[in-house]
Amino acid sequence: MRFLIVDDDFDSRRLMQKILYPYGYCDVAVDGEEAVEAFKRSLNNDEPYDLICLDIIMPNMDGQEALQEIREIEVERGIPEAERIKTVMISALDDTKELHDAFFLGDATAYLVKPIRKRTLLSEIRNLGLPIAYTEEGKPVEA
Repeated sequence: MRFLIVDDDFDSRRLMQKILYPYGYCDVAVDGEEAVEAFKRSLNNDEPYDLICLDIIMPNMDGQEALQEIREIEVERGIPEAERIKTVMISALDDTKELHDAFFLGDATAYLVKPIRKRTLLSEIRNLGLPIAYTEEGKPVEA
């Protein structure tokens, strides 16, 4: 499984990378511009991501703008809606407007509020239909 973790905060990136590393390969980006470029590269290399964890508030290009660009790229490339990248929007703000924009303007598939908890993130990913198995303690289940 391939993940793209996008957050301008080093500690948040590191935490999500630590949580997701046992389940697959993790790339990181520090802003929306890097996220869009990494997404394009993954498609060009025929190694698409299974999930993007995308912070909303970032410099250069925020997460909402990045997600809109990613969705436009998917449309341009003819990627069917059912096969579009699953995206967990992440924010320090429990803000109704951000939540609305993430789902209705950017077509996000999930929304989490920081601080990120391991069990919550893994549960949300599993709810999105990705094959992540873990024990009650949040440890990966060996295949």
